[in-house]
Amino acid sequence: QVQLVESGGGLVQAGGSLRLSCAAPGVIISLKDKGWYRQRPGEEREMVATITTDGTTKYADFVKGRFTSSRDNAKNTVHLPTRALESDDTAVYYCNARHGARGLLSAWGQGTQVTVSS
Repeated sequence: QVQLVESGGGLVQAGGSLRLSCAAPGVIISLKDKGWYRQRPGEEREMVATITTDGTTKYADFVKGRFTSSRDNAKNTVHLPTRALESDDTAVYYCNARHGARGLLSAWGQGTQVTVSS
């Protein structure tokens, strides 16, 4: 099974930065479209960013140009550098990856906690 592992979360002050990363240890296949999602306390999980196999990105409106998603297909990793973090960014951040012959399967990590203090 494809398992994803997020890292890079932590406690930062408002206006600070974090670099989130997602790895797929032991996965030798090439993953397809990927994405970052987050779940704020008491809220539903929501899309943060998506990135296609060729690197095309899409962001939620709340990102406001503060995050940039990138991927390294050779290493099956995806990253989300962040800046100007706000208290509303406090959430568990998850990575997602499509896989399978037709890219119809989906894998999730366990999430990494981002806490932004004011």
